[in-house]
Amino acid sequence: MWFMRQAGRYMAEYRELRQRVTFLDLCNDADLACEATCQPIDAFGVDAAIVFSDILPVVQAIGREVRFDKGAGPRILEPVRNADDAKTLVRPDVADVLPVAPETIRRFIKARPGVPILGFAGAPFTLFCYLVEGAGSKDWVHAKRMIFEQPELARSILNLLADVVGDYLQAQIDAGAVAVQIFDTWAGTLSYDDYREFALPAVQRALARCSGAPRLYFAKDVSPFLDLLPQTGADAFGVDWRADIAQVRASLGADVPVQGNLDPIALFAPPDELRRRVRAIIQAAGPRGHIFNLGHGVIPSTPIEGVRAMVDEVKAWRW
Repeated sequence: MWFMRQAGRYMAEYRELRQRVTFLDLCNDADLACEATCQPIDAFGVDAAIVFSDILPVVQAIGREVRFDKGAGPRILEPVRNADDAKTLVRPDVADVLPVAPETIRRFIKARPGVPILGFAGAPFTLFCYLVEGAGSKDWVHAKRMIFEQPELARSILNLLADVVGDYLQAQIDAGAVAVQIFDTWAGTLSYDDYREFALPAVQRALARCSGAPRLYFAKDVSPFLDLLPQTGADAFGVDWRADIAQVRASLGADVPVQGNLDPIALFAPPDELRRRVRAIIQAAGPRGHIFNLGHGVIPSTPIEGVRAMVDEVKAWRW
């Protein structure tokens, strides 16, 4: 097991680290990012680390400034809304502009030898949403309007993002990541046809550019697209808590590894109820090819006791 956002504000050690630096400074300093990466390993003994970073450095790499306004989430200066805006985007050399996550992986391997570490990146469509919208959104009006009104422009931007994402994942593999995960948090906002026409080809293109380690694909609200997931080219699939993991196994096939999928808010539940839910997921997923994880990221107010109970229950499980 490992769990998404396992290094974060629910941990006192992380909050102390953040008192010293901003989030962007933390993401841009390999020593500090390595420190954050180590924290949940030392605290809980989970089976793998995931490099501490963010999905939006790729947006910065193609030519847009990203700011994190306090209490308001990320903001992309100069969002891309038309062809003229898109002409200002650049195709970077990943080695030059995205060195921190690979360097963090190398430093983690030296700091915690023998502990596997995963790399990651945002999926092209999810990055496209932020790039076009300019910030987070419930509806993604600008992003969706572009795929409706300017589909070829949308595809060209998605292709650019896919190429950079694929190269970024490969750089993390080359640095020593034992696997990489691609996060498609906002793909679930699309209809089935739009997912197939826009998000899916971009994921295929990104994953085709990296090899040498297992590639995991996570999409929130993935249930409508289960039959399309094998076409992504990923080796394993993470699912959110709304999906029935037994149904996912039945749809993908017994030989396809899956990851998930405890509701992150279940970590607030009474210990007996939390442990029951953990066991139910393990039983439903079956005895092979299952990575236990949350169905999305741990939230900042999560009680540390809930995290410990989840980890302990998974570790105690025997078939």
